Amino acid sequence: MENKILQIVEKYNLIEDGDKLVLGVSGGPDSMCMLDIFKQLKIKGLTFQIVVAHLNHRIRKEAKEDEQYVEDYCKRNEIEFYAKSIDVEKLAHTNKIGTEEAGRIARYEFFDEILKKTKANKIAIAHNKNDKIETILMHTLRGSGMEGLKGIEPKRGNIIRPLLACERIEIEAYCQEKQLNPRIDKTNFENIYERNKIRNVVIPYIQKEFNPNIIQTIDRLSDILTYEDKYMEKQTEAAYQRLVLEEEKDKIVMDLKKFNLQEIVIKSRLIRYIIKRLFGTTASIEKIHIDDIIKLCHNNVGNKYLMPNKRTKILIKNHKIYFEVQC
Repeated sequence: MENKILQIVEKYNLIEDGDKLVLGVSGGPDSMCMLDIFKQLKIKGLTFQIVVAHLNHRIRKEAKEDEQYVEDYCKRNEIEFYAKSIDVEKLAHTNKIGTEEAGRIARYEFFDEILKKTKANKIAIAHNKNDKIETILMHTLRGSGMEGLKGIEPKRGNIIRPLLACERIEIEAYCQEKQLNPRIDKTNFENIYERNKIRNVVIPYIQKEFNPNIIQTIDRLSDILTYEDKYMEKQTEAAYQRLVLEEEKDKIVMDLKKFNLQEIVIKSRLIRYIIKRLFGTTASIEKIHIDDIIKLCHNNVGNKYLMPNKRTKILIKNHKIYFEVQC
């Protein structure tokens, strides 16, 4: 396990000299494995510091025990520990989003808070190879494109995922060998959420009936798509620089004629690229919206516009495409 993590750290340059990492630790097998191994790597002389951040979601009755378990481990090993309690179900209700999404948002906001408080520069999340494959299958069922089929990346911005080369079975074996006795979230075995169904029903069925090595197979596919997607990202960025006429905080203007001359794949990627520059995410734009925008541009009728959502307006005017943020 230690060697696998060292390899992925070196391959993707996840940790550099002098780094200070905020480890997101729930107390489950994945995060405890990451914490224990990072403690060992530190002992072996790698020059980085770690602090631990634990978010109590207040969903499970054992949540306080989970928090105490992580805190006790940190005290025994003299590791800086931070915890916060948030009513995630209330947060989900208030923002009219799913509980899983609310929990994810709350966690990353908390990790970022501790990052700033401790003057750390990276956040380490304990996603493993199985998590990556589950994500890819979820995206596949939703009709995702190449970007979604890459799955979880080892590094994105200041977030690193050093366990992505490790399968869940290896992690559980490590925890048993080191007698970590991690906390077990029983809701992971309840097929209420989409991810749990993929984990507990779909993947075991594929392993039994079609391919026992499906985890490794999809992981290889993900690697191929990642390399190809990076190439397409460069082509999209180059096309954007050729086509952009004006860029402001809440508006981007493109040359309509040049846009219509692009291949369909570049058109689609340009739209997503622009939306991400304006909003920081492409979550609000689906394929049907992209197809409608391309059709609008192709028809080239002045003063026509689309609003894929309440915050986004795409307008054709004076042979230009206006992507505008609506207040």
